[in-house]
Amino acid sequence: MSAMRARSGMGETLFDRVPWIYAFFREHVFRDDTERIVAHLWPSGVPPAGATVVELGCGPGFYARRLAAHDRAVVASGLDRSPAQVAEARQRAEREGLGNCRFELGDVAAMPYPDQSFDALVAARLFVLVENREQVLGEMYRVLRPGGRAFIAEPRHAICARLTLGLMRLADRLGGPPITPGADQGEERIDVLDGAEFAALLASQPWRSVAHWADASYRYAVVQKESVT
Repeated sequence: MSAMRARSGMGETLFDRVPWIYAFFREHVFRDDTERIVAHLWPSGVPPAGATVVELGCGPGFYARRLAAHDRAVVASGLDRSPAQVAEARQRAEREGLGNCRFELGDVAAMPYPDQSFDALVAARLFVLVENREQVLGEMYRVLRPGGRAFIAEPRHAICARLTLGLMRLADRLGGPPITPGADQGEERIDVLDGAEFAALLASQPWRSVAHWADASYRYAVVQKESVT
């Protein structure tokens, strides 16, 4: 996830200036929940032919690419506001021969998609960084089709969540002049949700069903939109 906090007048972010660090952590350090995602989004284990899924704050497109590779009948998308991360995701998908995978620039709080665009949605490590969380969740609800499911994963511990950004900040400072003075201080703030905050956020939309749980490192949720009757 690299959906940086949006502030007026902000230009490049760390995700643009040192994209390789975030890509390395996403590919090799962060937990891989692909099997868990497949099991919850498609309980049968087999996505319907032509099923559409989008990864929000996709960074290098880890889950979009994993899901596209899991079943070539899936049409996987990724959305991120960092041009460098989107470029990295596209290059990786091309190297892996994933013609059923695409990536776009955009803001998760105002997604460039029509209503009811996707059958499924993945948001991993997203809400620790974005502002207007309820607005983002509302956008998730909007772009899901009736009966669609969203899988959400959020880190529980701020120290762990901040580690990657701290290393990115250090590499950026060693590699050249820092981002515009003062710009990175606000945009990189990590806000980890506690259990009550997570539950309240999920309850802000009229989901048909909500399931959430936690382990030692992550909070998870699977929500489903009401089907058309």
